[in-house]
Amino acid sequence: MSRRSMQEPTFLILTALAAGPQHGYGIITDVVQISGERVRLQAGTLYAALDRLQGEGLVEADREEVVDGRARRYYRLTSEGEARLAAEVERLRHNADTAASRLRARLRPAFSAGTAVPGGEAGLAMVFGTAVPGGEAGLATVFGSAT
Repeated sequence: MSRRSMQEPTFLILTALAAGPQHGYGIITDVVQISGERVRLQAGTLYAALDRLQGEGLVEADREEVVDGRARRYYRLTSEGEARLAAEVERLRHNADTAASRLRARLRPAFSAGTAVPGGEAGLAMVFGTAVPGGEAGLATVFGSAT
């Protein structure tokens, strides 16, 4: 049976912890950085997620220390958490590869017919993550065909 996909906040929390043990505020700031400032977790949301992830065996408390008179708990990824994160990365990679392949197939006929593509070469660079030097010769490189 296939597990359902991971919610983005969970993915980002596990990704933050993949770098090593972190305390709550460190996780919050790392999630902001990893997400390109799109996701900003509130403390209550983070700690509820960490409790759930601990219950699922994906994260565990690493250690506690006192800083400025306040206890700071560090969390780490478990081996099960690492395996779930790796499986989610592969699921996302497969989906992204499928989408990119279908976009290439969809755009290829437009170039054969000489149809303009919104964003031109810059748009293709955005879609395919590749610079498109050399005009049509560059496009042939993107699509893997010779001109």
